[in-house]
Amino acid sequence: NLLVLIIDTNPIVWRKSNFSLKEALRHILVFINAHLALKHDNDVAIIASHVGVSKFLYPIPMTHENSDKTIFPNMYQKFRVIDEKVIANMSALFEDVDTPNNHPDKASSMIAGALSMALCYINRITKADEIGHVKSRILIISVSPDSPYQYISIMNCIFSAQKLCIPIDVCKVYGSDTPVFLQQASHITGGKYLKLDMPQGLLQFLMIAFLPDRYNKKYLCLPGEERVDFGAACFCHKKIIDVGYVCSVCLSIFCRPLDECSTCRYFLKFIYRYLQIFSYLRYLEVFFFNFFKNEVDVDISQTKWADHLRPDAIA
Repeated sequence: NLLVLIIDTNPIVWRKSNFSLKEALRHILVFINAHLALKHDNDVAIIASHVGVSKFLYPIPMTHENSDKTIFPNMYQKFRVIDEKVIANMSALFEDVDTPNNHPDKASSMIAGALSMALCYINRITKADEIGHVKSRILIISVSPDSPYQYISIMNCIFSAQKLCIPIDVCKVYGSDTPVFLQQASHITGGKYLKLDMPQGLLQFLMIAFLPDRYNKKYLCLPGEERVDFGAACFCHKKIIDVGYVCSVCLSIFCRPLDECSTCRYFLKFIYRYLQIFSYLRYLEVFFFNFFKNEVDVDISQTKWADHLRPDAIA
């Protein structure tokens, strides 16, 4: 069982929370060790989703400078190696202050980039497994709000994970707003979405809800949210909307009607015009149905939409 763990390391959001990233990392490392201890062939990969960049915390290419062969008799060797690598690479990530300062959207992290790296890593491990026994899953520890600018990239990753049968679990540690895109990711791929009301109990929730593997989850009643917000982000202004206009060719979403699709350059003006005419004819049908049913003498010229039914207005 391969667990790819994506940790949201946005320092701005973690600073607002009453649960520090250092304390959360301690809980996460215990959870990782528990996952490795469940079975001898369990493996893990850890990716940091930072502001403007996503990087692997483990595994990384081995070098002579960071290779340490010291053996501690009171600790399992693999546990110690992963703990030290993750802490060292996390410290190096926070030492780089140029990338977050130059990124325009500092409120969110690069979840789309982390998901892409996770899927590529899973695909490489799966291709190398000739027997086909590798069962992969992705777990996201999230604190940042949604970024509408990453909508297309995130949805592409979600559909790729769905095609590869890779469930995406999401643990929302902090934040009042529900991440719409990550909630859709867990729903589409068959994963679990869990929002914590008490971040101090992160380790307990990780052990109960996200430690069981894909096979055992079928027989367990795990906590999670059933209601899903299927909101989308428009392609024109990158705003999350509930009702919008969709191009019939490329399925691009817009918050207002356009004469031409900005994605595929398809001419949309006549389609909106035909829809408008069809809606007026529908109003006329309903009006005459009520007129003959109730047998009421009504002057059609006094209706508000009578002006739209003139030949020169419809032409």
